[in-house]
Amino acid sequence: MPAILPGSTVGVLGSGQLGRMFAIAARQMGYRVHTFSPDTDTPTGQVADLEVVASYDDLDAVREFSRGVSVVTFEFENVPALTARAAAEFAPVRPAGDVLHTTQHRLREKGFLSAAGFPVTPFAACRSLRDVEQAFGALGPGVLKTASFGYDGKGQRKILSRDDVESVTGPSPEVEYIYEQLVDFDRELSVVAARGADGAFASWGLIENTHANHILDLSVWPARVTPALEKEADEIAHGILEKLDVVGVLCVEFFLTKSGRLLVNELAPRPHNSGHLTIDASVTSQFEQQLRAVCGLPLGPTTRLRPAAMVNLLGDVWDTAGGRPNWSAGLEFPGVKLHLYGKLSPRSGRKMGHLTAVAETVDEAVRSATAARGAIARG
Repeated sequence: MPAILPGSTVGVLGSGQLGRMFAIAARQMGYRVHTFSPDTDTPTGQVADLEVVASYDDLDAVREFSRGVSVVTFEFENVPALTARAAAEFAPVRPAGDVLHTTQHRLREKGFLSAAGFPVTPFAACRSLRDVEQAFGALGPGVLKTASFGYDGKGQRKILSRDDVESVTGPSPEVEYIYEQLVDFDRELSVVAARGADGAFASWGLIENTHANHILDLSVWPARVTPALEKEADEIAHGILEKLDVVGVLCVEFFLTKSGRLLVNELAPRPHNSGHLTIDASVTSQFEQQLRAVCGLPLGPTTRLRPAAMVNLLGDVWDTAGGRPNWSAGLEFPGVKLHLYGKLSPRSGRKMGHLTAVAETVDEAVRSATAARGAIARG
């Protein structure tokens, strides 16, 4: 298929901050952007050329939307598979709906990874309390998660003892759960990578991540790991994108165990929160790369310009600052870049924006980013 060139229209299913940053990159390169979601005045819609408001289950509306674009991509993975199929009737969908189908369901995702020989945490499917009891007996302490529609720790609970097993009120036969053995990990890492329509592969290497209350708090690039570990992670990511036949961007989230082993935790078939720092710290951002990949253009170089650290700005910052964050105070720090998502209602735990700091070293970038956030929160 020939490349989809600047001047064409790209369709985005979803309308949050990932779609917003993708739309900014696309418009910078001369593309028009249409977004489709059930919501209005969205982060993506504010910068898109057209915001279509309809349910993902309204397949006629999806078909009409896809008639007006040259290619369709995803802003988040919880779009129904039927929606992707309907869109594909009139425009190529990248990554394909099959990728979405696999990665939006934890049991399908873990089953795919395990069958393909990629390193994962031992797991079991659960539909009853008896299943949870058996999983605990076989795997020991673990985490019980809904198989679908979970993110930032939602739909999860730790099972550390028999008492925890007995306190489980679900699961039920109507809902699928996955029980994953608890990992004694040293740190969490991610690889954001892209695969082009021609099979070309590009990666930003390992990014090191720290979470707070199950939400990403801090990402640093490069990760403070050995070259051998970096190479191993890249090879795993490359293998996953090849096996899934991804055209677009996909993030592989890893646990690094205390024994030095990499385990794949989750896949995200889209740009990822940990890759936001590529906007300011790389020759090609993850969002420009997504555009290049889905449009059949050559992938861009992922060369790092400077070490970087990114911190999320949650609605809690507004609470701490009495509703008036001190943006000027944060931007006094050298190398700090502010990205806000256009969300009108800050609330605890909601991702409202992020700060990226670039510096001569990772440690210096971390100090600048965290100090800038602290200054902003003081109001």
